[in-house]
Amino acid sequence: MTYEVGLSREVRAFHMMPGMPPPEGERHHHDYRIDIVVERGNLDQRAMVCDLDLLEEALTDLVARIEGKDLVDAIRPADGSGVTVEVFARWAHDTLADAVRQAGGEALGLRVWESPTAFGGYRAALSG
Repeated sequence: MTYEVGLSREVRAFHMMPGMPPPEGERHHHDYRIDIVVERGNLDQRAMVCDLDLLEEALTDLVARIEGKDLVDAIRPADGSGVTVEVFARWAHDTLADAVRQAGGEALGLRVWESPTAFGGYRAALSG
């Protein structure tokens, strides 16, 4: 049994996929939606999964870092050539992990939507 809470936020950012034909191979934007889900096996002493105010603050900071930015410049891994929604989700997970752990979460899942019907995701337990 697992409890969960979550938040969503929208952000406009740019990217391109090297080696792909246009439009993906050219710099273009997406109005991404980031969905985060925090999980916990048992509720804390306040009957909560985690402190949503801390989670909201961390997500606001994450969005501010990439709003209007080129994701290739901002978050591309050293060994990657482009930023897919899967890469974006992993970066967002890693960026939020400490704040989610401090807020009381035990696992964090992310979905990054690049359109109303297409997303990439990443989920992992948060070690203590």
